[in-house]
Amino acid sequence: MPRKLVLKMSVSLDGFVGRNDGDVEWIFPSVDEELQEWMADLLGQAGAHLMGRITYGDMAGYWPDSDEPYAAPMNEIPKIVFSRTLAEGTWPQTTVARGDLAAEINRLKADDGDDLLAHGGAGFARALIGRDLVDEYRLVIHPVALGSGLPLFTAPTDLTLVASEPFPGGAIAVTYAPAG
Repeated sequence: MPRKLVLKMSVSLDGFVGRNDGDVEWIFPSVDEELQEWMADLLGQAGAHLMGRITYGDMAGYWPDSDEPYAAPMNEIPKIVFSRTLAEGTWPQTTVARGDLAAEINRLKADDGDDLLAHGGAGFARALIGRDLVDEYRLVIHPVALGSGLPLFTAPTDLTLVASEPFPGGAIAVTYAPAG
């Protein structure tokens, strides 16, 4: 059975994934123990973690030495970084994909295994969305409105709600599938 591409992102109530400067500190006040468990479970289900070069650089500099609950699945599960400029991945179990984004993703989807979990940044997420590559959206909506910032969606996108789960800290995890 083909694998799905699941996009996991944290978003503000007004649909931004970061402030204009990329800051995401607004996420952390609403992250409670139950949300951490939900995220760790989601991370652990991935057959591979997909990300762009900038997110890869941030994560590769942090997770290998972390003892947080997400560290094990982040370090143990294969990572695929999409970049035309990165020479090689230094984080263990990293492959650098340099080809056409849609072709690479469709090749990965055709492989056997668990679903593919894509992590932002905003540009990488929008590139996946713009090419209709996302099969499922796992969005954590945090109880904050930013007013402006880096949007997840830049064009109308119809979605169908699959599931939702509120957490004590005020965040809500929602799962959407592309409509139709």
